[in-house]
Amino acid sequence: MLELQLLKLALPVLLVVLAAWLIKISYVKAPPNTAYIISGLSREPRVLVGKGGIRIPFFERIDMLFQGQISVDIKTDKSVPTNDFINVKVDAVAKVTVLKTQEGIRLAAKNFLNLTPEQIASELTDSLQGNMREIVGTLDLKKLNTDRDGFSDQVVKKASVDMEKLGITILSCNIQNITDDDNLIKDLGADNTWKIKKDAANQKAVAQREIDVVIAENKKVANDARVQAETDIAIRNNELDIKKADLKRIADTKAAEADAAYDIQRNEQLKTINEKVVEADIAKTMKEQELTRQKVCVRENELDAEINRKAEADKYQTIRNAEAEMEQRKRKAEALRYEAEQEAAAIKAKGDAEAYAIEQKGNAEAMAMERKAEAYKKYNNAAIIQMVIEKLPEMTHSVASQVAAIDSVNIYGTDASGVNRLTATGPAVIRQVIDLVKNVTGFDLTKNEGRQDNAEDNTQ
Repeated sequence: MLELQLLKLALPVLLVVLAAWLIKISYVKAPPNTAYIISGLSREPRVLVGKGGIRIPFFERIDMLFQGQISVDIKTDKSVPTNDFINVKVDAVAKVTVLKTQEGIRLAAKNFLNLTPEQIASELTDSLQGNMREIVGTLDLKKLNTDRDGFSDQVVKKASVDMEKLGITILSCNIQNITDDDNLIKDLGADNTWKIKKDAANQKAVAQREIDVVIAENKKVANDARVQAETDIAIRNNELDIKKADLKRIADTKAAEADAAYDIQRNEQLKTINEKVVEADIAKTMKEQELTRQKVCVRENELDAEINRKAEADKYQTIRNAEAEMEQRKRKAEALRYEAEQEAAAIKAKGDAEAYAIEQKGNAEAMAMERKAEAYKKYNNAAIIQMVIEKLPEMTHSVASQVAAIDSVNIYGTDASGVNRLTATGPAVIRQVIDLVKNVTGFDLTKNEGRQDNAEDNTQ
């Protein structure tokens, strides 16, 4: 049982190995220069050239046919008479190959199957030699030597008919050497050599004579040409000198005109430049004046703003101080009144006997207090006015110091408006201070009546 199982397992492996082996021995691939001819099963054999194919082992066979180029050495072992009965020997080389058609391969396979290139060349030698002998017999010795290409073409044309019957084509045929037993080719060459030399000497003499004539003519032509050339050169030089003189005169005239035009243009440019400079200076001066005017306006605005801010601050501080002092005096008055009321109550408590006296005294004191309060009230406005008057020198000094701090002022304009504005700055500030005092206290510093009335009130 175990052996049977092993056999069942090994059988697929054996089948695969057998199939691989069959494929290996069945597949064949022909190289490019060799035709594989497979025969056996079919009536017409299969031909493989440069490709692969399948051959059934044991039933089909493979034969090879070389399809590369083959050199065939064609030599006539014995002398061959030419058309003019001169025995010659010819040595030539032919290049042949198998026809690439199906018919050519079939014919070559019948004649050269499984033969090497050397064996095929040996098989073709006799046929090619026979064809070359036939051609030699149709040509004379001179023709053989002077027209070897025609000779080889005739050999190829003659032998191609026989070669095609064998499935071979002639690629080329080159005549290497032709010799004869009597050295007639050499003598023919010598005769031709002397003839050629003679012809060459005659041709040389004729050529030399023609050369001398040509040289003489050329010398004459050259001399005439030289004389004519020198004459032309002299004429052209003279014309050149005249032309140079004319050009120099024109150039001098143009240079003078250019110099004059340059001077005129330069003067015009200088005039334009000067005008532009003057205009630029004027514009610069106007700009500087405008800038200075703007600076003065800015400074005036700054001074006005500073004076206004100072006046507003002083006004606010004065009001605050006056309110504080008024509040303080009010509190003192209330304290005195309170003390008076306490004293009156104490006096009234001592007895009715002293009531009348105390009442009279209280009335007197009350009246005194009333008059004193009135005095205090009047003294309050006088104090405010006095403080404002005391502050006037300081405020005036502040304005004067700010004006004195101005180092220099440039005033532009044709009228006196700038001067008037500058000189009016101080009085305007003082006027603002007077208005401030009037708004706060109601007292007008510009009126004498007020000052006299206030002076009388202060005296009282």
